[in-house]
Amino acid sequence: MFWKKSRSKAEHGKNEPRNTAQAAVTIDALRHAIANMDDAEIIERNTKNDQKVTLLYIRTLIDQERLNEAIIEPLTRCSQDTIYECIAASKVSKIITLEEAQKQLMLGSVLLNDSLQNQWWAARLENPLSRAIETSQTETILYGPKDSFSEEVEQNITMIRSRIPLTTLKTEKFTVGSLSKTTVVLMYIEGLINPEFISIARNKLSTIDFDLFLDSSHIATFMEDHTHSVFPQFQQTDRPDVCAFSLGIGKLTLLVDNTPFALVAPMTFFHLFQSPEDYIHRWLVASFLRCIRYISYFLSITTVPLYVALTTHHYQMIPLEIFSVLLESRSKLPLTPFWEAFLMLITLEIIREASLRMPTKSGQTLGVIGGIVIGQATVEAGFVSKVLIVVVGISAIASFLVPNYLMTKSTTLIQFAFLILSSFLGVLGIVFGMIGLLAHLNALTSLKQPYFAPVAPFYGKDWIDLFIRGPLHWMKTRPDYLRPLQKWRYSRRRR
Repeated sequence: MFWKKSRSKAEHGKNEPRNTAQAAVTIDALRHAIANMDDAEIIERNTKNDQKVTLLYIRTLIDQERLNEAIIEPLTRCSQDTIYECIAASKVSKIITLEEAQKQLMLGSVLLNDSLQNQWWAARLENPLSRAIETSQTETILYGPKDSFSEEVEQNITMIRSRIPLTTLKTEKFTVGSLSKTTVVLMYIEGLINPEFISIARNKLSTIDFDLFLDSSHIATFMEDHTHSVFPQFQQTDRPDVCAFSLGIGKLTLLVDNTPFALVAPMTFFHLFQSPEDYIHRWLVASFLRCIRYISYFLSITTVPLYVALTTHHYQMIPLEIFSVLLESRSKLPLTPFWEAFLMLITLEIIREASLRMPTKSGQTLGVIGGIVIGQATVEAGFVSKVLIVVVGISAIASFLVPNYLMTKSTTLIQFAFLILSSFLGVLGIVFGMIGLLAHLNALTSLKQPYFAPVAPFYGKDWIDLFIRGPLHWMKTRPDYLRPLQKWRYSRRRR
């Protein structure tokens, strides 16, 4: 008996829609969907022919001035048989399923029920919550374009299209997140980019299964080939000119709704040291500045560990004049060089994070006062040496020369790893650390492409824009490691 009842229920369920994707649109179903939503409204209006029209919308998602101008006033003057002919909105679509109705409702549409024709229509009247175009705060330059992305994805697409006015600049839209329903736009130049990159990006985007995406870094986490690496495999930028340049050399760009930071891929380790201003300066000046960045990065991860290695294991390698200064400054210190350096680096990170989290004006004051007062006080109290203060200061300043902020934070972890190795093995520990770092970089990939290109694998022609920035007229071809379909950058191939 129980089996028969269960079977009859199962058979009855086959005839019912399993989800909203199959359910028809009704007033009652929509009332249930917007229950307990204070900003949802249902109103009724009559046309000139006394035809009743039901309007349903989310007040906070639509432009209410446009509602009166595009829908309500035209409806009151409408004498047509179908309300579709009366609506003055630019985007009007017919709604068939309940799922489609709910989606349009949450995208800023007004749902209209034509009682005479028994049809539902959706008129897009979204109220874009976008801010004015401002200067980039994360990639500041003195010369060059001053605009930056906003949280409105359509506006960001416009800013890129204004720089690349081509019909071959394609955009593909994806929706990720079961809760957030975040829009992700894939941009690329068709006929120029390697199709393999597009295929990989499509597959990764289509297989994302998560509920909430609030930033482009969340998308990057699900698309990266190596999630446990400290190195970013997607370049995050809020500059339209950077995206346009990347598209022009054969990369793809991902724009994420509700965040001003776009993702560019594939990227390499060396892109972390490139700045948009490199292509504005004279090539000799730009090359010098780029070399300074590489040297600064090397100093930021090795200076403090080298101090610990020399003062702990290799003090005989220190010149006599410098050794006498070190001996005097460390004669009364209670801590070993490792703990001395470790505590100073931790204190520096605390001050740095506190200055970032504080209000702008207070954060600058905290950074200056904290660095001077705490540094001076620790020296006078006899906890650290004066030489270490200088070494830590040089290391901290050098780390800020890397244009990519994400790279700056990963540098801290690498520095601590080198510090531990140097405390046990001395200079040999730093050498082992560098070997491990290079091996790790060589093993990384971005969209399945080598992360350490064009060094490994070796592409000699790409070195003209690697450690130096050669003259633009020398860069006749696009980077070989990207394998673009259009290799030459001239409109006609020149020999």
